[in-house]
Amino acid sequence: MSKGITEVQKIVDDWIKNHGVRYFNELTNMAQLTEEVGEVARIIARRYGEQSEKESDKNKDLGEELADVLFVTVCLANQTGVDLQAAFDKKMNIKTERDHDRHHGNEKLK
Repeated sequence: MSKGITEVQKIVDDWIKNHGVRYFNELTNMAQLTEEVGEVARIIARRYGEQSEKESDKNKDLGEELADVLFVTVCLANQTGVDLQAAFDKKMNIKTERDHDRHHGNEKLK
């Protein structure tokens, strides 16, 4: 079942209201986001990079870790009043206009 970003923001807000006590403050959530991104980086570095994957990391779920990053990002957006759908749409328009042909001639990508 596909959900738009606006709906995801509401789902997270409802979860916080019904299961959490409150949002962690912005600085705590920023630290939490950094921690979650680090967990994604660890999986990527060991599974797809040159580092050896430790036995304890082999069962880590990349999708679950990416979802943790998304969850905390949505928390930060909710508590700071950011409409992520509008921000994403604006960013995609900028990237489309600015970068339409940018990478086509990049020899590194061939």
